[in-house]
Amino acid sequence: MKSLILFATIAILTVSAMAQTPASTPAAVPPVKEANPADVSSIDGIMKAVYEVISGDAGQKRDWDRFRSLFHKDAKMIPSGRNPNTGVTGARFLTPEDYVTRSGPMLERDGFHEREMARKVDQYGTMAHVFSTYHAFKKKDDKDPFMRGINSFQLLNDGKRWWVVNIFWLAETPENPLPKEYLTSRN
Repeated sequence: MKSLILFATIAILTVSAMAQTPASTPAAVPPVKEANPADVSSIDGIMKAVYEVISGDAGQKRDWDRFRSLFHKDAKMIPSGRNPNTGVTGARFLTPEDYVTRSGPMLERDGFHEREMARKVDQYGTMAHVFSTYHAFKKKDDKDPFMRGINSFQLLNDGKRWWVVNIFWLAETPENPLPKEYLTSRN
């Protein structure tokens, strides 16, 4: 009987404590519009769409609805690199909406054009991994990139279309130059 009373007391205290803890509210995500079939019917199409939608000169609005339509509902965007102040290498895990909120204003304010230089695709069944070497420019007509790196895309085909599941990227540094094998396309 004492065990039953102790169990009931613990259960009541646990429920009471959980009731007093505010639940975290996820960021409001606008409804996702249906993707343009040309953007998601092939690996080439979805890769082209991702690069197009984030690119534009300073002052140019991006089509964030198109951007959202490319990503799986549980997708992540994962920038990685070494912190120059601490020397620690790490990664941040963002939702596509986090990316729109955090990076969108900077892309539109400063200008950003990311272009694919080379691509290596490995595909098995409904999944594909794409190592996409990029270079980035502030203006569409710039000749010299201010940054290069590799985007690692994980894609899923659900039988109807391709989805971006993750984009994990690392920018080139003097200590970590792009390997020659990722400067030319291979499939």
